[in-house]
Amino acid sequence: MSNPRNGDTKPPCLPRNGLVKIPTQPNGLGSASITKGTPAVKNRLCQPSSVPAILSPALAHRSDLPIPSLASPLSLAALAGVSSPPGASLVGLNTSEGSEQPSPERLPGSPSERQLAVDEKILNRLFWYFSACEKCVLAQVCKAWRRVLYQPKFWVGLTPVLHTKELYNILPGGEKEFVSLQGFAVRGFDGFCLVGVSDLDICEFIDNYPLSKKGVKSMSLKRSTITDAGLEVMLEQMQGVVRLELSGCNDFTEAGLWSSLNARITALSVSDCINVADDAIAAISQLLPNLTELNLQAYHVTDTALAYFTAKQGYTTHTLRLNSCWEITNHGVVNMVHSLPNLSVLSLSGCSKVTDDGVELVAENLRKLRSLDLSWCPRITDMALEYIACDLHKLEELVLDRCVRITDTGLSYLSTMSSLRSLYLRWCCQVQDFGLKHLLGMGSLRLLSLAGCPLLTTTGLSGLVQLQELEELELTNCPGATPELFKYFSQHLPCCMVIE
Repeated sequence: MSNPRNGDTKPPCLPRNGLVKIPTQPNGLGSASITKGTPAVKNRLCQPSSVPAILSPALAHRSDLPIPSLASPLSLAALAGVSSPPGASLVGLNTSEGSEQPSPERLPGSPSERQLAVDEKILNRLFWYFSACEKCVLAQVCKAWRRVLYQPKFWVGLTPVLHTKELYNILPGGEKEFVSLQGFAVRGFDGFCLVGVSDLDICEFIDNYPLSKKGVKSMSLKRSTITDAGLEVMLEQMQGVVRLELSGCNDFTEAGLWSSLNARITALSVSDCINVADDAIAAISQLLPNLTELNLQAYHVTDTALAYFTAKQGYTTHTLRLNSCWEITNHGVVNMVHSLPNLSVLSLSGCSKVTDDGVELVAENLRKLRSLDLSWCPRITDMALEYIACDLHKLEELVLDRCVRITDTGLSYLSTMSSLRSLYLRWCCQVQDFGLKHLLGMGSLRLLSLAGCPLLTTTGLSGLVQLQELEELELTNCPGATPELFKYFSQHLPCCMVIE
């Protein structure tokens, strides 16, 4: 994982985007399911951890316990749960001989307090209240804490991010030695994100991670120099991989996809890879019959590619995200809705050639949609919103960021949608106070984003207090959002997180 510079005083929430994806915990605390939404969840993560009631008052308020600061910088060694000597970058289970790990007998306080501090039943409940970054630090306190924290249940759904330089130790002679990944294996990580790696690095990872052959379910390669040969070896050796992400990987070709992709893959994400075009979609459609989710950002994919999907995928595929596919037009939308009729999540974000007619095709043919993203589609107008309101009765999330031709009339159409829970109108520059009045009767709304809407005034925004079920309201860069308005919201929408 990323190793911040010494002396970094950032709060512990800041490194998380580059470190791990925080899962939803059974107790609901320390969760972060960050979707396209607002920064609200990030704000929650910055809050100090709650101390559960199972701690005795004497122990809960002891300041002399040898617990590391939870704001301390984390290294790759910290995630593996060891105390590294200065300048070392070690990963594994065994601590160095010179490291100081306090034993239960050396903990301060009375015998009963020392016993309480290492009681596994208490620790198993206590550690659910901490974030992933905090758990990495707490695992270094003592062997008893590490033994509890190294249970896989505390790390389910988290994905370590390893950069190339973090995969090797430099020996005194200048040689490089691949780090031990045993600490990751003990915690049962079944997904990894490798950044900037080469074919050789991937082979070393496979050889050194005990769970790589069968236990790894998800692999993400970002800005790597993996070639066709490396991709083929990785998918051949790692038989457990069912989720694959390739982002910013410009050295593999469409021929590599034809030779590498395996029918076991059910989720594929390909973004910002310059060699991906229509033939790549042909390989995906023919080699992945069990595909349930496809995320694609490819500037050279055309309408033809969306006709390649087979009847099998039409039955299994429920999520399709086409981001910044600039060559896709309404003709491609025709191919898509006929090939993939069971979609529940669709994104056409940045598909700038799609018009209202394309949205009409979506609304008429994809009645199962629960999430629709039309952000950065400049040709979308109020007419598209009428089609959506008339036909997509199950829609729960609608993203209209930067749809600059939407007006108050379009919002009047949306006001009839009783299922809509999340509505994003960021930088919709024609939305005015009158349009907000149409939204006030939407009791189903839980999240509303009006960030960057320049025509909204304090008077119009104040009317949103009628949405008593609202949980998140984003008003970032909204000129009408004043300190007085935020104070008014805190009084009249006490259960709503308002993002300034």
